[in-house]
Amino acid sequence: MTIEEQINEYIDSLPEKKRSDVDALHLHILKTLPECRLWFLDGKNSEGKVVSNPNIGYGFQTIKYADGKTRDFYQIGLSANTSGISVYILGIEDKKFLAETYGAALGKANVTGYCIKFKKLGDINIEVLEAAIKYGVQQNA
Repeated sequence: MTIEEQINEYIDSLPEKKRSDVDALHLHILKTLPECRLWFLDGKNSEGKVVSNPNIGYGFQTIKYADGKTRDFYQIGLSANTSGISVYILGIEDKKFLAETYGAALGKANVTGYCIKFKKLGDINIEVLEAAIKYGVQQNA
């Protein structure tokens, strides 16, 4: 199964209200980052045990760890969860930046160091989310 098929299967498996929002947001991110690499993480570890919510990933970065090891990973993540939807913007060094720069203008969202959580797409300003996504991708270019 291709990554695109896995993503579509994941989106189709969501409850209707969340499915519509995640699908719309997925298409919006693809429009914002048209040349990005797509990823899909099913949330299972190597033993098949569920350890996280499934994630759709966009973009590419190499993460360097303190021990010198590296790992290829996505820059932007999208995941549905029990409380709503999370958008992960990875690679921003200043953990206060997202909240201080975009938090107030985003709408009804909880913004942490790299995560923007909201209940439904209609609760947030999509243009502000797009600006945050573009900023995050530029930080890792």
